[in-house]
Amino acid sequence: MADQPINQNNSDEIDLGQLFQMIGRGFQKFFNFIGSIFKGIFHILILFLLFVQKNIIFIGAAIIIGGIGGFVLDQIIPEKYISKMVVEPNFNSVQQLYNNIAFYNDLAEAEDSVALATALNITDHEAASIKEIFTDSYSDENQKIKLFDQFIRELDTTTVKAIDYENYLKNFNSMDARFHQISLISTDNRVAKKAQPAIINSISVNEYFKLQKRINDENVALQDTIYRNQLAEIDSLQSLYRTVLVKEADKPMQGTNINLAEGGESKGRELALVQEKDILKEKLVELNEERANKSTIINVISDFPTRGVEVKGIWNSYKFKLPILLLVLVFGVLALLEVNKYLKTYNRK
Repeated sequence: MADQPINQNNSDEIDLGQLFQMIGRGFQKFFNFIGSIFKGIFHILILFLLFVQKNIIFIGAAIIIGGIGGFVLDQIIPEKYISKMVVEPNFNSVQQLYNNIAFYNDLAEAEDSVALATALNITDHEAASIKEIFTDSYSDENQKIKLFDQFIRELDTTTVKAIDYENYLKNFNSMDARFHQISLISTDNRVAKKAQPAIINSISVNEYFKLQKRINDENVALQDTIYRNQLAEIDSLQSLYRTVLVKEADKPMQGTNINLAEGGESKGRELALVQEKDILKEKLVELNEERANKSTIINVISDFPTRGVEVKGIWNSYKFKLPILLLVLVFGVLALLEVNKYLKTYNRK
């Protein structure tokens, strides 16, 4: 019986020893795995350097020829210029704007200068200089918050509870933005300004949007008349209350009776009218802002500049692009030759 605790302690020590050995082996395998990854990366790097060393002449020639060829192309090919215009489409005309711009871009890519010249009301030579025209949304976080606020105001209480800002952003797309930027790239730095009227008019002449604008103008005018009539009525009521108060004040006081309730009630009514008048004035201000913002079917926030800006950047330079292209081509050919050589050797084995 006395030997039982000693045997139990020995058993516990053996179990702990095995546990630590297992943990040690686990760590060793993990570090060996990490080491094998680094060894593999290092081995691949050495193979790549050996490949470069073996074919350094071809690689160097590709870089030199590409650099010289790129320099020559940069001198020969005409410079490209980019012009940008920011617009605000009204009456759901944004889809038409994107469709029109896509149409112009298709004509430019197809090099159909005659059709493009007709569409933009410019000469064939000017149309031929256009290389690309595209549009994208122009909005920041503050504008998105304002759009979300306008969006939820139009919903009922139950629907508003089911929609939050994060869900709104997930479904937000370029068509929902308030402002949109039109970019035109061409070899003629003045053509964008000449094409601007045709781009804007292509939206403005649409009969549907003209009808929407006319109805909106009528609604704004009607609302303006209603607000001003309400203000006139409030002014009349205020004048009436003042007259009543003056007449009541002129009456001789009978004894010591003072009716404080009537005076307080009159002042309360007048204060309510003042508050209502302030609300109507705010609504008139908002109405004037809407009239200004929707005075045209498409608002031009920022015109095309008189002259476009030269498209710069390393990715737009042939001195950079051509050497990279030739280098990739040379690496591809040399790699295929090496693979072919390896396959032949493997076949013999």
